[in-house]
Amino acid sequence: MMASASTIDSPTCTNCGSACRLHFRTKDYNRKISDEQFSHYLCTQCALLFIHPAPSDLGSYYPRDYHHIPDSVTFLEANHKHENYKVNIILRFKASGRLLEIGPSLGTFAFAAKRAGFDVHTIEMNEDCSRYLNEVAKIPTVNASDIDSALQALEPFDVIALWHVIEHLVDPWTTFAHIAKNLKPGGICVLAAPNPNAFQFKAMGKRWPHVDAPRHLYLIPQEILAKQAEKCGLQLEFATTDDEGARGWNTFGWEYWLGNFVRHPRINRLLRRFGRKLARVVSHWDQAQGCGSAYTLVFRKIRS
Repeated sequence: MMASASTIDSPTCTNCGSACRLHFRTKDYNRKISDEQFSHYLCTQCALLFIHPAPSDLGSYYPRDYHHIPDSVTFLEANHKHENYKVNIILRFKASGRLLEIGPSLGTFAFAAKRAGFDVHTIEMNEDCSRYLNEVAKIPTVNASDIDSALQALEPFDVIALWHVIEHLVDPWTTFAHIAKNLKPGGICVLAAPNPNAFQFKAMGKRWPHVDAPRHLYLIPQEILAKQAEKCGLQLEFATTDDEGARGWNTFGWEYWLGNFVRHPRINRLLRRFGRKLARVVSHWDQAQGCGSAYTLVFRKIRS
C-alpha cells in the first residue's frame, strides 16, 4: 500500500530555512501508478519547489519496467550518438581524465564518454542496470542506493556528471557537497535538471510532465545551485536552457502534457502526435533565454 502524501504543517525550506507555502497538489499524471495527491511547497524566499512529505516508499513509484534492460551492447552502440552533445559540452572544459556519472540508467552517455576517451565509472541505484553496465557494457559501476557513501569510497574524478538525477534525490544539498569534495582541483561537475522557470511550467502548472510527481522531489532554480556551488568551492562556468537536451525535453513536455489527459491508447497517440506539432509552433517561447524545459550547468572546482 502506498504511503499517504497528505500534510498538515507547512515545512521550512531545505535550502535556506525560510517559510514555505502550499503551491499546488498534483498526482502521478505520467505513469498513473496511483491517484494519490502530492503536496508541493514553494519557498517564499529562494523559490525552491519541493514535495512534502516525500513518500516513504519512493521505490513503489519506479516500476520494474522503468528500465528496459537490453541483452547486449548493441543497444549502446546504436544509441550512444544521441548523447554526444553532452560529451561535446564536457570537452569544452575537460579533454580527458576520470569521469563519474551518477545515475546512468542503461549507460548511453557513459558509453559515449568512454568512446570519447574518458576513463568512465558510474554509480547506479538500480540493480539490473548496474549488472548490465558491469557485465555487458564493461563500465565499472557501483550499485548503491546511498550515493554519498559510494562517492566517499571512490578516488577523485576530473568530471562528475548528473543528467536529470538531482531532482530525484532526497537530500540533494549533501550529495552536491560530496560531489564537490570528490572532484580534483580544476575538475568539473556537469548537471542537467528540469527548469522551474520554464515557459511550459508557467503554461501547464501542476500538469507539466516535468513535475513528474512523486519521482521528482525537487524543482530547483539554477540560481540555488549556483549559490550552493559557491559554498562548496565550485564556480559556475556555463549555463544554458537551449541545448539539444533541453529542446528534446521541450517536445516531450508538449507531447505528454496532451497525452496525459486520456488513457485510451488511440486517442493518446493522436494527442501526443499533435503535441509534437504544437512544440514546433511554440518553439520560439520554449527557446527564449532561460525558458527551456531543462537547464544544463557546468561548475569548476576552484578551491577545496
